[in-house]
Order: sequence, then C-alpha cells, then structure tokens
Amino acid sequence: MFIDPGRLEVRLREEFGGTMGQSRVVVRQAVDLADSGTYEDDVGTALTNEIVLEELADAPEGTPPERWNWWIGSLELAYGGYGRFDIRQYRK
Repeated sequence: MFIDPGRLEVRLREEFGGTMGQSRVVVRQAVDLADSGTYEDDVGTALTNEIVLEELADAPEGTPPERWNWWIGSLELAYGGYGRFDIRQYRK
C-alpha cells in the first residue's frame, strides 16, 4: 500500500495532534515525496503511511510539520535532494 492521503491525515492528528492545516500540509508533502520516487530510489522501498508515521514517531516532540521537517532533514543529510520537501509555511 502506498500513501492514502485521507487516512494519513487522520492518523497524523490522532498520533501527533496539531491542526487540520498542519496535518494536511504534511500529507501533501508525503504525497509529493512518494510521487517523486526519490525515497523509493534511495531506500529501496515505496513510501507508505506506516513508514511516514513510524519515522515521525522517532522525531523529537513537536507538531506534525516539525516532526516532518526533522525527518526530511535526516534524509537530506543521508542522501541529499530532500530539501525541496521541507515545510516552510501552512494554513493553521
């Protein structure tokens, strides 16, 4: 299974709190990352809801976008080319 945007949005709020705007922007970035094929090329597996949730659970506490940016920063350090998936702003 790949990214299921509706389910991922709900799970993000259930597990990490935050606003609807915060979870939506993370979902958009996750879909973009999955569609780019970058993660799959680098890691060797397709990006799924569960992978996103597991990785964000490893991040220090914070909102879904803060956790996302922490993970994307880790991928940037490891592989390069992930900076374009950072979250810079979102609707609250």
